[in-house]
Amino acid sequence: MSKFEIVNQELVILLVDDEPDNFEVISGILYNCSYRLGYASSGVSALEWLKRSQPDVILLDVMMPELDGIEVCRRIKANPSWKHIPIIMVTALNLKEELAHCLESGADDFLSKPVSALELRARIRSMLRIKQQSDALKASLQLRSDMANMIVHDLRNPLTSIVLSCEMLERANLPDQCQTRINRIKVAEQQLRSLTESLLLMAKLESGKMILNLEEIELSRLVNSCMSDMQAIAAQKMIQMIPDLPEPERPICADKLVMRRVLDNLLLNAIKFSPSRSQVTVQVNYLDDMSTQIRVIDMGVGITDELKQRVFEKYEIGTLMENIEQVGLGLAFCQMAIEAHGGRISVEDNQPQGSVILIEISQGERI
Repeated sequence: MSKFEIVNQELVILLVDDEPDNFEVISGILYNCSYRLGYASSGVSALEWLKRSQPDVILLDVMMPELDGIEVCRRIKANPSWKHIPIIMVTALNLKEELAHCLESGADDFLSKPVSALELRARIRSMLRIKQQSDALKASLQLRSDMANMIVHDLRNPLTSIVLSCEMLERANLPDQCQTRINRIKVAEQQLRSLTESLLLMAKLESGKMILNLEEIELSRLVNSCMSDMQAIAAQKMIQMIPDLPEPERPICADKLVMRRVLDNLLLNAIKFSPSRSQVTVQVNYLDDMSTQIRVIDMGVGITDELKQRVFEKYEIGTLMENIEQVGLGLAFCQMAIEAHGGRISVEDNQPQGSVILIEISQGERI
């Protein structure tokens, strides 16, 4: 079949059909169209084909043994790596119900047998235009993401300079009023550093290139360290930080740096949304089934039931609050990080007021 692999090596059409004769027909129709044609004789072989290479358009027969075209379409569209590939269903069925099933399974278009040469070429060109537009948008978004990540990465150097300058000023025995302003600079630097580190880790998690450095860590020590570092921020609102930690300690297997970023994000959020002179509590419980629960409890405005379903999405800011900066990335990062460890994160109500962020980690899973 190599004689059909002509001219344009970038535009690949995959035909999935259990009848080899249909491949010959399609090949003849597209012979002068500068496409490279691939062939899979069953739904199973089509899925195997996609694991090795990705076409630009799939022509998918509906009526096939074992795995029919509708099920193959569902599986392709359910796969994040394949769902962008346009699928044209090819069917001898003309019932509206059957055509509706094709579209409901995720198909982008359909053709009726016997295939019209004019219509086939036109529909393929239409699908290729759509895919090329999609690819261009994807490339643009990737470029924007890469640039943002580079900017975030480069922020580390000026942040280090700010820290060193603050330390030098602290040793200069300046008046109390100056020391207060220095402390504010340090708090702002700490918040910005936590955000930049979280953004960099999130980029690695999203790209799938991050390998967790799993080790045994003591949660009590990690929680106390986080709370100590957040004390200056909490003091600005006169918020009391309360660790509720069990004895004896039971180490868990986790990436210490990632877990530290998770706790930093959750504590910053809790402090940000809590009223002055209130409390933020971090509670750790070890369960008999080797599971560990971490709760970050605040006394803020709480999260509505509707927002509980969306609050972990990127750029979801939850309840808009006056004079509080809300980006919508902190909880999204926390969810990605905890799920990368095989755990779960959710929101509960705190009675009588506030929210509880619950992390559940099982040592029987990855973490």
